[in-house]
Amino acid sequence: MLESPLTLLQGTLDLLILQALSFGPNHGYGVSTLIHQRTDGTLAVEDAALYQGLHRLERRRLVAAEWGLSDNNRKAKYYRLTPTGRKQLRAESAKWSRYADAVFKVLKPA
Repeated sequence: MLESPLTLLQGTLDLLILQALSFGPNHGYGVSTLIHQRTDGTLAVEDAALYQGLHRLERRRLVAAEWGLSDNNRKAKYYRLTPTGRKQLRAESAKWSRYADAVFKVLKPA
């Protein structure tokens, strides 16, 4: 039985976008595809939420954007991590790892 994708927990989208962009510059569809593939389809990001997140990160100067051509020769906005974005990714990753470890400690049988 195939399970449907999970709804993202509040506060995870920015971290996932930053991590996706740590592999190199990408356009929105590429970021969404990478998240979907890396989670084996468990997480799917809706377009509206993705672009709101990208724009929010751009306003915070954690990502920068420039126009370029996609693989199929279409105009696309490419996003990349800024140095501040890399620093934020490290901090947020550490925080989420601590959080996940604490949750798993509660979920494990005694």
